[in-house]
Amino acid sequence: MHKLSEQDRANVLVQALPYIQKWAGKTIVVKYGGNAMISPELKDAVMSDIVLLQLIGINVVLVHGGGPEISGMLNKIGKESRFVNGLRVTDEETIDIVQMVLAGKVNKSLVQLLEQHSGKAIGLCGLDGRMIMAEKKASGIDLGFVGEITEIHTEVIENATQNGYIPIISTIAGGYNGDVYNINADLAAARIASEMKAAKLILMTDIRGLLRDKDDESTLIPVVNVSEVPSLKREGIISGGMIPKIDCCVEAVRRGVKRAHIIDGRIPHSILIEMFSDEGVGTMFY
Repeated sequence: MHKLSEQDRANVLVQALPYIQKWAGKTIVVKYGGNAMISPELKDAVMSDIVLLQLIGINVVLVHGGGPEISGMLNKIGKESRFVNGLRVTDEETIDIVQMVLAGKVNKSLVQLLEQHSGKAIGLCGLDGRMIMAEKKASGIDLGFVGEITEIHTEVIENATQNGYIPIISTIAGGYNGDVYNINADLAAARIASEMKAAKLILMTDIRGLLRDKDDESTLIPVVNVSEVPSLKREGIISGGMIPKIDCCVEAVRRGVKRAHIIDGRIPHSILIEMFSDEGVGTMFY
């Protein structure tokens, strides 16, 4: 690793100053997923980024998924994972596993990891303080306990940030009849960001951002106005798995989030690059 001289280090800090002033006191919501959740090196980079942001006065809310871990646990009990249009078919046995893996294993291991990086973290799930309320998602095929968000209550998240904690949220939701629902983490992050009037929503993914040609990373589209999204879909530039992610960004911006970003979580410290440089990393929606 290239060692910075003391002068270089001072220059970096001075260059970061206007960004620190711009973001201090603001809230950002980060959806954490993909390779950045699996690779130990990237995990450490994400955690140190988040602790640094909090130390300079930014309220960070971390929302996470855990699809591979859920599939792994289902595999262990001999149950096959089934997906329809990217959504996991979630029967009664599966929702128990989802709750156990997301709110238990994944959530608490992230809390522990952040604390190892000298952060103050608290693990929450959508059931805490009725944070995420949902009803069964209407769909042509019965998806079981897959939920559609109906309400977001952020009081418990705000209590955590006001007391100096970084909330780490797993996205299971409560139903009105006592059921528990599995919620898409990108969607939950978008709705939480809009309810909290966040300045930024950042979705970490395993892709460079939105590409004009999906097979050529040099065709990155760095900035998109949400009004351009329908025509980009018609042209086939936004297609496949990018559609739901970009729909989340559009929804967040339409609901009042200033900026939404899809960033490449495979790049170490991609969150800091996004926050503290004009170029950023990935695609920004405004």
